[in-house]
Amino acid sequence: MLEPSHNHELPPIPAKRYFTIGEVSELCDVKPHVLRYWEQEFPQLNPVKRRGNRRYYQRQDVLLVREIRNLLYGEGYTILGARQRLEEGASANTNAAVIDKALIRSMLDDLRELEQLLRLE
Repeated sequence: MLEPSHNHELPPIPAKRYFTIGEVSELCDVKPHVLRYWEQEFPQLNPVKRRGNRRYYQRQDVLLVREIRNLLYGEGYTILGARQRLEEGASANTNAAVIDKALIRSMLDDLRELEQLLRLE
C-alpha cells in the first residue's frame, strides 16, 4: 500500500532532454538521497554524470525511477524483488521486439505477394 504521503498523482514530465537530481526528486516524489541509493541497487538506473559528479537524468531515467517507486511503494516489492521484476521486464521486451520484427517481416512478405497478385489482374 502507498503511504499517505505517496498517495497523490505525480506531475507530468516536462519536454526536456536532461533533468537534475532535484527535478527528478520532485517529479517522482522521492528524496535525492533515495535516488542516489537506487542508482547503486538498480544497474538500469545510470544517469549521465558530468563535471563535479553532477547527475543528469534523461526522460527514460525518470520513467524508470517512477517504475521503481511504484514497485517499492505501490506494490510492496523489496529492493531485490523490484530488481528481479525489472530484469524480467527487460528480457520480455527483448523477446517481444524479436517477435515484432518477425511479424513485420511476415506481413511485408504477404503484402508483396498480394501486390504481385494484383498486378497480374
